[in-house]
Amino acid sequence: MRIALDMAQAAARSEEAPIGAAIVDPASGEVIAAAGNAPIGLHDPTAHAEIQAIRAAAQARGNYRLTGLWLFVTLEPCAMCAGAISHARIGRLVYGADDAKGGGVIHGPRVFDQPTCHWRPSVVGGVLADESAAMLRGFFRARRGV
Repeated sequence: MRIALDMAQAAARSEEAPIGAAIVDPASGEVIAAAGNAPIGLHDPTAHAEIQAIRAAAQARGNYRLTGLWLFVTLEPCAMCAGAISHARIGRLVYGADDAKGGGVIHGPRVFDQPTCHWRPSVVGGVLADESAAMLRGFFRARRGV
């Protein structure tokens, strides 16, 4: 999760929302990919940290299926990212802060609970949640000039 937090800080330095992700092979401990949010810089509304990390990991592995790998992300994934996690066959999702407004895992559409979801990772939430949430609050507070 520390790598995901580092990626979130890097995203914030690029004036992106501070959300970071890392994909790890739990068997070896190898970090396969890591990314921060980049929709503004890439002019791509799908360039969330999770999507960026999944794309990089798929390229590194030469396979779009990332079965058995773990995704660490600083914020509960949205519905789009939860769908991508399912399609990539991520083995475990570990996230930091809950997202009551935009989350798609335990909030909102609860993508993995839907009968049409073909793959459900194990989910662990709340890992370094306070630190993740504080980074987001500070970023948006500064943008509002409060």
